Amino acid sequence: MIPTLVWGTGNIGRAAIRAVAARPGLALCAVLVHDPAKAGRDAGELAGLEHALGVAATSVTSDIEAALRGARAVVYAASGDVRPEEALDDVVRAVRAGAIVVTPALYAFYDPRSAPPDQRERVLAAVAEGGGSLFASGVDPGWANDVLPLMLTGLGTRIEAVRCQEIFDYSTYDQEDSVRYLVGMGQPMEYEPLMTAPGVPTMVWGGQLRLMARALGAELSGISEHVERAPLAEDVETATMGKFAADTQGGVRFEVRGEIGGVPRIVIEHVTRIHGSVAPQWPQAPDGVGAHRVVIEGRPRIEVTVEAADEGGNRSAGGNATAVGRLVGAIGWLAGREPGLYDALDVPITPAAGVRWSTEGTEQ
Repeated sequence: MIPTLVWGTGNIGRAAIRAVAARPGLALCAVLVHDPAKAGRDAGELAGLEHALGVAATSVTSDIEAALRGARAVVYAASGDVRPEEALDDVVRAVRAGAIVVTPALYAFYDPRSAPPDQRERVLAAVAEGGGSLFASGVDPGWANDVLPLMLTGLGTRIEAVRCQEIFDYSTYDQEDSVRYLVGMGQPMEYEPLMTAPGVPTMVWGGQLRLMARALGAELSGISEHVERAPLAEDVETATMGKFAADTQGGVRFEVRGEIGGVPRIVIEHVTRIHGSVAPQWPQAPDGVGAHRVVIEGRPRIEVTVEAADEGGNRSAGGNATAVGRLVGAIGWLAGREPGLYDALDVPITPAAGVRWSTEGTEQ
């Protein structure tokens, strides 16, 4: 059994606790929380399970080193969006302690080869000192624009372009600050959210483009960005975030385009709405709520759409759960490899062998 620590219990952390508890070969040994109100509560309760797991959450203000000493692996589920330096510090600390660290928080390390040299050297120094490993991945960026599209290209005989789409209605998303300020929903049309500020999409998704190009034996000649915004036609009331006013930003569509020979060949596209009525001409999810789609233009033309749901049918929670499944599923594989920095081309997705089959919803 691999003692595994879950660090953070937000949207990703809840799913991580459930995944670690369900995964054969892993044993949940500790949970670190940032909210003092969560300290002392059972991990099963925090994860929304109907049973206790017998592991009480510990505040990060307590002895982190003690928690790390008992862990062979760490699922780092704390946010890196608004605290990237702190997230890197935490991950380096865990790697130096000898842990296998899997995380969606460090976008620069989705493609370690193109990570900023100073950050890369910090992690490599921690690997050399403590013998830990790091694998960063997620859903988008993550499996929806690395292993899935690359697998599909292997089914074709001629490839002309690869397009990866994330299409989501964010009205049920459980992070209001991110929706209103990072994405810009409900803000004046002239407001420029951080997510689409010049250079930020390339910083977040550029590594995915480089990684896919490398796997396809190509070299990018450049990366370009394209952004569109659309207003709400009328006021919208959401269940989790309240009101979004008419004539404010109600949708954003952007592309990060990997160019080969000056032509966009590998494209990551995001279409985000706060209501289904916004910009109907933009790509739509099959049910209007949320999906990830890959389109391979060539011969044959291939299109695959993936929908995931969790926590009562929530599509955002479903996406988070698939990201966690990718990461937690990698721990056993990484435990059998040398310490180091790994990417999606290194780490396979393996079948969930040994996972208990659920009888929920089936006839007894």
